[in-house]
Amino acid sequence: MSLIANRRSVMTLFSTVDCPQCHRVRIVLAEKDISVDIVNIDPEDKPEDLLELNPYNTVPTLIDRDLVIYEPRIMKEYLDERFPHPPLMPVDPVSRARTRLALYRVERDWYSLVNEIEAHTDKEDEAKKILQELVIASADIFSAKPYFLSEDFSLADATIAPILWRLEHYGIDMPASTKPVQDYMKRIFDRSSFIESLTEAELELRS
Repeated sequence: MSLIANRRSVMTLFSTVDCPQCHRVRIVLAEKDISVDIVNIDPEDKPEDLLELNPYNTVPTLIDRDLVIYEPRIMKEYLDERFPHPPLMPVDPVSRARTRLALYRVERDWYSLVNEIEAHTDKEDEAKKILQELVIASADIFSAKPYFLSEDFSLADATIAPILWRLEHYGIDMPASTKPVQDYMKRIFDRSSFIESLTEAELELRS
């Protein structure tokens, strides 16, 4: 399969059907109703041309004409700037900085644990325990506003949602004290854009 030969004028996202990093980009694409060709690949049998497009040979990889992006956070910020409506970042610099700090912390703390869990390393059980503790400790933040530190859905929500969707699949239970988190999850999971972002494989994670 040649990726380059099949590139079209429409934006293309190379993804996998159950990758949390890919899912967060698909949420943004759905939220903004962007026309995109999503190509799901087998992570164990990647097309040979992917390395030519992306020196790290990873997904997600986004192609928009001559631009190739292979880092999820840059990808999401690019999509937000390229397609400004609805905006998924605050307008004022202080709020934007706070959102970026939240994104940094979630990526550094939560996604690093998800990577351990998804890879089934010898640290998997410890990673599940720590992730559960981090989510529980964040309950007050989820109760403060309808969305994560915001009145409106943002890139932070698109980043957090794939992890929360997978908690049940990871065997991580949320105690009664996390009702604000559970309410937040329902609010996010009921969004039409979130539902649209899900693959069949991801739907089965909570079936």
